[in-house]
Amino acid sequence: MILLKKGAEGDLFESVWNMRRCIVKVRKAKAYRNPSLDYRIRRGRTLRESDILCHIKRLGIRAPLVYFADAIRCRLYLQYLEGPTVQSLSPEMLVPACSEIGQVAAILHRNSIVHGDLTTSNFIWGRDGVYSLDFGLAQRTAKSEDHATDLRVFKEILGSAHAESMTEAWAAFSAGYERMTDPATFRRILKLVSVIESRGRYASVV
Repeated sequence: MILLKKGAEGDLFESVWNMRRCIVKVRKAKAYRNPSLDYRIRRGRTLRESDILCHIKRLGIRAPLVYFADAIRCRLYLQYLEGPTVQSLSPEMLVPACSEIGQVAAILHRNSIVHGDLTTSNFIWGRDGVYSLDFGLAQRTAKSEDHATDLRVFKEILGSAHAESMTEAWAAFSAGYERMTDPATFRRILKLVSVIESRGRYASVV
């Protein structure tokens, strides 16, 4: 296997599964945790991510196929996807990509799923649109504040990694989200995003 990326939640390798190029996500043991607890956590997250990836594809969201979930070794064997990450797109391409990501986020939330790490680096720009990646921190939750937190994370990444396009990209994302959400829910989630932002400002002053 060829190491592609080391992460806090898992390492990504390029490999082959049944004659197919694939990505292997390996959840590493954490030395600071009790070994038995650590294994249960890693195994549970591996199975949950596999389950959510399979679920969202049934919802029509583009995402890598799960070839195999190895619960014993805490590994996921995933379809290798070609294409640049949305993070690396030009400002002109970023805006329409953000509109699609907004739609994806709304579909997830409508089905009581939060991504947990909604950033432009976790979407690939393919020939037929965006592909959603890395559901390692995803959760099943119908709580509006959890959904708003997803949006707040995305807004923060736009402000830090895409500052020159932030206004247009956030407007496109919001429009995409609104398109797939009923008006009352959309207003409630945006209001909660503002509430979360105000907490951050207050904390920074204190």
